[in-house]
Amino acid sequence: MIQTITKGSYTMVGTKDHKILLYLGKQGYLRSYAPKIGELLTFSKREHNTEYVIAQGNYRIYKVKDEPELVDLEHLELSLGGGAWQGYLLLTGLPTEEKIRSRIVPTEEVITNRKYK
Repeated sequence: MIQTITKGSYTMVGTKDHKILLYLGKQGYLRSYAPKIGELLTFSKREHNTEYVIAQGNYRIYKVKDEPELVDLEHLELSLGGGAWQGYLLLTGLPTEEKIRSRIVPTEEVITNRKYK
């Protein structure tokens, strides 16, 4: 089963203090790397001053269960342009105000524009 949880527009930006933020709609997530842990998204409770835009486009979040060629987790996909998408596994879902951090793992698994959809 593949279920679309949400979709919309995203923007990835850099800040003056060299941080990267991913905005899914209006909600921002600080994107960072922690040694021995990997990539993290952290729920942002405030707005940040944008220095430059890194990327923007559409995003989709899917819930996957019992699909033979896909991992049973939430999948975040960001459009890169030209029909290309980058997939990420959300190991514990997106961060929230209560659970402010979660791991994000890049993957070659892409659901959008494929037969799985």
